[in-house]
Amino acid sequence: MKKQLLTVALLTIVCIHSFSQILFEDGYFISTSNQKIDCLIKNMDWKRNPGEFEYKLTQSAMIQTATIETVKEFGIGGISKYIRAIVKIDRSSDNINSMSSERNPVFHEERLFLKVLVEGEASLFLYEDKNLTRFFFKNKDSEIEQLVFKRYRLNNKIVQNEYYKQQLLNNFESQNLSSNDVRYIKYNRKDLEQFFIKANNQTGTEYSSYNSVEKKELFNLSLRPGLNVSNLAVQNASSDFRNVDFGNKYGLRLGIEAEFILPYYKNKWGIITEPTYQYYSSTKSETKDISGGELISEVNYQSIEIPVGVRHYFYLNEKSKFFVNVSYIFDFSSNSSVEFTRNDGSLLSKLEIEPRRNLALGIGYKFKDKYGLELRYLTDRELLGSHVQWSSEYRTFSVIFAYSLF
Repeated sequence: MKKQLLTVALLTIVCIHSFSQILFEDGYFISTSNQKIDCLIKNMDWKRNPGEFEYKLTQSAMIQTATIETVKEFGIGGISKYIRAIVKIDRSSDNINSMSSERNPVFHEERLFLKVLVEGEASLFLYEDKNLTRFFFKNKDSEIEQLVFKRYRLNNKIVQNEYYKQQLLNNFESQNLSSNDVRYIKYNRKDLEQFFIKANNQTGTEYSSYNSVEKKELFNLSLRPGLNVSNLAVQNASSDFRNVDFGNKYGLRLGIEAEFILPYYKNKWGIITEPTYQYYSSTKSETKDISGGELISEVNYQSIEIPVGVRHYFYLNEKSKFFVNVSYIFDFSSNSSVEFTRNDGSLLSKLEIEPRRNLALGIGYKFKDKYGLELRYLTDRELLGSHVQWSSEYRTFSVIFAYSLF
């Protein structure tokens, strides 16, 4: 098992080293001296607006860091663009425990990289930081201004200041947009993008719309049959009379995996859970100084494992990708025990199996987001923790095949 774990770890390191460079994509930045520099930018598909980014002048060049102090604008492959701006931003919390009772926003002037969503005569920008989401806009030659949306407390209730609707109406009424066009707009990216695209179309002006990544399906469901190689050893702290190593056994496993892809960082991270049926059965006979002269040790262990974990992908091309994942396993056994009997069939003792939790480490490959293969190592699992004087080590190495239903 140690060799198997070492193999998984080495393959993981190789994958990380080999495929990390795919993050660098064609881009550019404009320096404070207005010099445009074409380069390769490490595309993190940032969930939080960055204050800096890494770039290389060529694929083989050294990695450098550019900051908001030295860069006015940068973009990646026509799919994302950030501009530096000094804006007034309200950082009032949406957290119930720290929510303000003040209706009006509390503005502070900051220099930020704003993400460009729609760029034209009517432009829309986004700023995200932790749990904070703020949209900014600009119409024609006006200054960049925050669209105001704020939740606040009023008489032990949570109410909303939706002044952004009035801002849109005030600034775009001349573009043949009326109160009906803003009445049902929610303070989210989809609704606001549609509004600003419409505003540009109304005036017949050219505009650009940026999408940081092609958003793929964010939920996958897969069948995952496989083969387990498992080993169980049990020990008694007060006597080695019934210490048994049941040896390696092969067994089938059947799981169904639900995967939730996080909609940022280029869809490289996912949350996974995989309810799985597994079993282990073994019998061992040994000559002992007991009635009948033979001790028969038998284990029958079946359970539903429910691993919950995270997965990270490394893309090879549009069809192929490697992944690594780590999971925390909850295990629920049924009708499972370790029994010790004499040669005549009489019961010497019986230990009910009550498994503890453990970890799983895996590395795998996916093709066309449809077919997959994973090698998974499970750390030692204690099966007899509720029995005083007893301990056990249950180890498993799995080869898992995957077929995505959707």
